[in-house]
Amino acid sequence: MTVQEATYYHLNQLRTIYADSEASQITDWVMEKITGSMKTERMLYKNEPLSDKEETLIKEYTERLLQHEPVQYVLNESWFCGIKFYVDKNVLIPRPETEELVGWIVNEYKVRDKELKIIDIGTGSGCIPISLKRKLTAAEVWSCDISTGAIEVAKKNAASANTTVNFMELDFLNKAERDKLPAFDIIVSNPPYIPEKDKAQMNPNVLNYEPGTALFVPDNDALIFYAAIADFGKLHLKENGNIFFEIHEDLGKAVVELLQSKGYTAELKKDMQQKDRMVKSGLV
Repeated sequence: MTVQEATYYHLNQLRTIYADSEASQITDWVMEKITGSMKTERMLYKNEPLSDKEETLIKEYTERLLQHEPVQYVLNESWFCGIKFYVDKNVLIPRPETEELVGWIVNEYKVRDKELKIIDIGTGSGCIPISLKRKLTAAEVWSCDISTGAIEVAKKNAASANTTVNFMELDFLNKAERDKLPAFDIIVSNPPYIPEKDKAQMNPNVLNYEPGTALFVPDNDALIFYAAIADFGKLHLKENGNIFFEIHEDLGKAVVELLQSKGYTAELKKDMQQKDRMVKSGLV
């Protein structure tokens, strides 16, 4: 199988479940991963044969993708804020909306000379704290997650990005555990916020592969993490500190009202898709 034949084989297989543009993009990522060459380079040797190992990989990746497994898990990589992160089924795939949350924090604090203390709650792959540390280099960055697997992935990514983040495995909903943490200038979180009832409307590539503990909350308590973080902030948010949240697009008003009821200001911000997606909050 030549490089060109492998490309067409993979593309035509993916077209059975993906739109042409998405199938083409995934095929490009897969071929770049397998050959180590960009698309323009591959065109120069399109008639060269794949090695036996490369041909085995293309078939393996194709089969997994046809089962709706996300390409990021198949390739074990995802880009976020210009950094390549290792990802597997222990962590959520980083989203562009979360890049906007990081960008908001950086824009708010980039002109400050003082050292900041930051904590990210529910770190997953570590994309938020690692990206913040890369942008706000003087900051002391902490991060926590309930998942042992997630912490292992986050530590691996921090090492690859040559960043220092204090990772802790803890159950943030357990007040006794979270109260052991110190005070912070910035608290940031993209917590679970999808009600269980929404599972029926979700795509199989998310529902069947991404970790449910990082996605879902009870239907009768969709704001459980926002309430816990707000309570934590009353004791652990430094003077003039801020909390930054990513939120469910349908829960903006509810999150704002919750925060205001607990003595916080709340600024709701839309993402590039004009959906309510972020909140900045501080104690009154």
